[in-house]
Amino acid sequence: MRPVFLATALMLAAAPAFAQPAAAPAPANPKPDTPAVTTQSTPTPTTPAAGANSFTMNQAKSRIEAAGFTDVTALAKDKDGVWRGKASKAGTAQDVSLDYQGNVIGN
Repeated sequence: MRPVFLATALMLAAAPAFAQPAAAPAPANPKPDTPAVTTQSTPTPTTPAAGANSFTMNQAKSRIEAAGFTDVTALAKDKDGVWRGKASKAGTAQDVSLDYQGNVIGN
């Protein structure tokens, strides 16, 4: 009799936990103005978007070069996850950055 009483008490104690509403899930992108991926219809940003960047240094350099930059040097990922370095484009040396979305921005 004791095991039946114990099992019933445990089931009744756990019942309120099942009746609680589920918490709303966190949004996939808390900042909709900075989408995770850029598309052809996405306007070109003027500043790099901060976020967790999964590009390796070699991938970042390749993307920057594919955007028309040459002599890419001093690449380093900053605290915001943006790859920053120096490069040349059309004979002009400038700062260049690559954000987590793949946007290459020269300035």
